[in-house]
Amino acid sequence: MADKFAIITGASTGIGFELASIAAENGYDLLVAADEGLIGAAARDFRLHGVSVAAVQADLSTLEGVDALLSAAEGRRIDLLCANAGRGLGHGFLDQNVADWRLVVDTNITGTLYLLQQVLKGMVMRGDGKVLITGSIAGFIPGSFQAVYNGTKAFVDSFADALRNEIKEVKGVTITTLMPGPVETEFFDRADMLDTSVGASESKSDPADVARDGWNAMMNGDAHIVSGWKNKIQAAVAHVTPAAILAEQHRKMAEPGSAQDGATR
Repeated sequence: MADKFAIITGASTGIGFELASIAAENGYDLLVAADEGLIGAAARDFRLHGVSVAAVQADLSTLEGVDALLSAAEGRRIDLLCANAGRGLGHGFLDQNVADWRLVVDTNITGTLYLLQQVLKGMVMRGDGKVLITGSIAGFIPGSFQAVYNGTKAFVDSFADALRNEIKEVKGVTITTLMPGPVETEFFDRADMLDTSVGASESKSDPADVARDGWNAMMNGDAHIVSGWKNKIQAAVAHVTPAAILAEQHRKMAEPGSAQDGATR
């Protein structure tokens, strides 16, 4: 076993897969999790780096799923946590099933907070540990036709800032918030947003680049990282733009059928 141990959630694909790959390259033993069987195949890839890898398929929207993940750590000291698991959902809020939007809230907020609370207690007690939380620049923007998702990311971005302040006296523990824009992953397919302008866009970020930005920021102990220069500009503009204008801009990106509408204009 290596002397460094990391837990990375949402590691079957996308940003989480790339974060786990970087961790393995850097000699961390891994405990990786996702809510799909593909996590087993991902774990085999990570083992090619010569580290120990355990994989858990669990529903991280539930406390029981998070408990199953933590149980798989078998009491081992957790040096690094990438709380990356998340879920999106497109279409108008009034058209969404309660079960669907609850799954977004429970995955992005409830499960994430429970995992953070359990892991950070040990880190704070010993005064050592690094945490990366995947937020989003979506948290700065009223998300028309993606309202629940953007709202959860606004919560996560704000929560991380507050939590960072609460433990600021613990010098050996850092919390970094990774805030990407749209990323080329399965996110938009799973959120039923492939017919939207943002979902069909070919200018989305590479998850490997986003993960590398997040990893470097976490290693530096930075509070935040907005990945990508275009997203940095968008985040800065969002802070000084009226909410109504931001909501209308988001509507043009995320309204169902906007991909086709954009192609005919």
